[in-house]
Amino acid sequence: MSDINVTPLVDVMLVLLIVFMVAAPLMTVGVPIDLPKTDAKPLTSQVEPLSVSIKPDGTIFLMEQQMTLEELAPKLKALYAIDAEKEVRVRGDLAATYGPIAQVLGAINAAGFKKIGLETLPGGADATPPPASAVPDGGQN
Repeated sequence: MSDINVTPLVDVMLVLLIVFMVAAPLMTVGVPIDLPKTDAKPLTSQVEPLSVSIKPDGTIFLMEQQMTLEELAPKLKALYAIDAEKEVRVRGDLAATYGPIAQVLGAINAAGFKKIGLETLPGGADATPPPASAVPDGGQN
């Protein structure tokens, strides 16, 4: 018998295909963040961007690695030296204050990155504005 039986190969390939189809959506950045919702159009990028996440308590994550702001700056400079055209997406939690997010944006800018974006979720039309009591001066100008 000189024929090659490809049936086992096809079976294995189909199983691998199913495994990768199920696992691919789970390969996003693993830091759980409650992102704000906006009406902005989604960006399409061929290259996986760097992700910097800020949790409500101010903890900072570069991809999935937790670090302080002082540790973040040299890492970003080293990454910029490797790929100056890399995009950086900042994922600030909805409950995070503006201060840590602004400091992270400053560190990214100081490292030299030009492509910086704020990551949000689609669906800003349903987002409710904060109550008037949460806005200084009762929400009036």
